[in-house]
Amino acid sequence: MAFEFVSSSAPYDTAAYVDRETGKMILVSPELEPDAEIPDDIDTSERYVAVPSKREFDLGRDLVFSFMRKELPAHFDEVAGIFQRKGAYARFKNFLDRRNALERWYDYEEQATEEALRQWCEENGLSIGDDRPRG
Repeated sequence: MAFEFVSSSAPYDTAAYVDRETGKMILVSPELEPDAEIPDDIDTSERYVAVPSKREFDLGRDLVFSFMRKELPAHFDEVAGIFQRKGAYARFKNFLDRRNALERWYDYEEQATEEALRQWCEENGLSIGDDRPRG
């Protein structure tokens, strides 16, 4: 949840921290009333670790190109051209939708995100509570 929170806004508009002692998340945004007082040492104490955003994990354009190399290599140059202009992600998703590959992209992106988050948690000494439904 904290990852989605910091990834959904412009850089530096929001922040999220994990309290290493309690495991609680602290969300910081000018639009939110804090659930609790934000600790003064949140940026300097080893107790708190800032949750990275999607941009910090390189889960943007590089991931698109990785997906294209693996799943639709014949269209790589076409997609590379899409990313030369603004509005690339919308055009990329339209491109995938026309080729019935949009769900494959979402699955690929979700798996890469989960792997990056798990690695980040491990590197920061955080355990992962996996409360997703099993199917």
